[in-house]
Amino acid sequence: MNRRAALRSLAGLMTPVAWQRIAHGSPVGTLDAVPAVQADDLPRDVRLTQVTGFRLVSERPKLVGKNSHLDVHGRTGGDFMWLVETSADVRGLGVGPDSRETAQALLGKSPSDFYRPAERAIESPLGRWDMPIWDLVGKLLKKPAYELFGAKGPEQVPVYDGSIYFADLLPEYESRGIARILEEIDQGLERGHRAFKMKVGRGYKWMPRAEGDRRDIEVLRAIRKHIGPDVLMFIDANNGFDLASTKRLFEEIGPLDIGFAEEMFPEVVEQDLELKAFFNDHRWRTLIADGESAREPKHFEPFVQSRALDIVQPDMKAFGFTLQLRMDHMLEGTGVRLAPHNWGSLVGYYMQLHLGRGIGTFFRAEHDPLSSDVLVADGYRIADGRASVSDSPGFGLTINQEAFKSNVKPAWHVKA
Repeated sequence: MNRRAALRSLAGLMTPVAWQRIAHGSPVGTLDAVPAVQADDLPRDVRLTQVTGFRLVSERPKLVGKNSHLDVHGRTGGDFMWLVETSADVRGLGVGPDSRETAQALLGKSPSDFYRPAERAIESPLGRWDMPIWDLVGKLLKKPAYELFGAKGPEQVPVYDGSIYFADLLPEYESRGIARILEEIDQGLERGHRAFKMKVGRGYKWMPRAEGDRRDIEVLRAIRKHIGPDVLMFIDANNGFDLASTKRLFEEIGPLDIGFAEEMFPEVVEQDLELKAFFNDHRWRTLIADGESAREPKHFEPFVQSRALDIVQPDMKAFGFTLQLRMDHMLEGTGVRLAPHNWGSLVGYYMQLHLGRGIGTFFRAEHDPLSSDVLVADGYRIADGRASVSDSPGFGLTINQEAFKSNVKPAWHVKA
């Protein structure tokens, strides 16, 4: 690995210095789609000349605790990043695989070899790790990535804080219990959030079932009382319940106006339809969300065709943009919304925002409150429950060179 060459390549990326009620079925504000980009608009003589791979570590402002299945999630997240250089002195930055061999397969190729504008797709050796190529295409065309996706979403993308885990079970906060969770809600409100997703399912693994369910109910009631009626509440069980216990839980929490229920149990069309009927019988407006473990769009077809799910949640990085855009096409006209799962990834959050700005089926972006001195994200800001999106070419993400030199050791560097 040539560290000096890697640092030189990074230098080119330096900078100069509640719940919307439409979530229940009303139309979403959109913009007119931009004119279609043609493949011939890309210069065909541009070649990929170098790729640097490195791990970006990001930090949370708090210690995140358990969910129903997994132990303490900690204070850090991470993304493996690619910096792709070209003969035109334009550089692409994005998440990618830790694979020197894949990087070598790109050398000498042109972004125009991979870009399929009519299909809103990138087809390259990167497969679904397509962000660096989308970033390159946007920069070469002088367009933000969301314009390449269609620019059909709102200028300010709705977001929610997905970091409310079982803080009451952390030894550091156990004596304070629910009060600590309310502090975390206040921290999220200060960051600009107006929607929160709370983990439930303490009784699956960490507490006796009945005791854990009671604690879930106490926490949710305390949060609703604390935030009032205008801040949105969602829940996520990480499959910590079954259908029967989900119904029992909602007999207690249904009146709290829960926006969506995520992964209450492993998704099965018939059971999700039964839960939806149960919600309808009680006149609760809770939406059913699931699908973060899926790895192919085909998984969602029966759930979309039957309307068993109201929100589908393929993982942002695991699908990449091309498959997420395929999901958007699947959902058009169905009323089912797309809300990619994102946890432990700072870059995945920015990926969601461009997707949300680009398509018309998007619900909300999941925010894990990570940050890094290495990655500069000008043009992104949360206020009043919505996030602005950078309108710089590509994704508008750049590298702080001094922080990179101090904190990052490139994993590998390949050159044509």
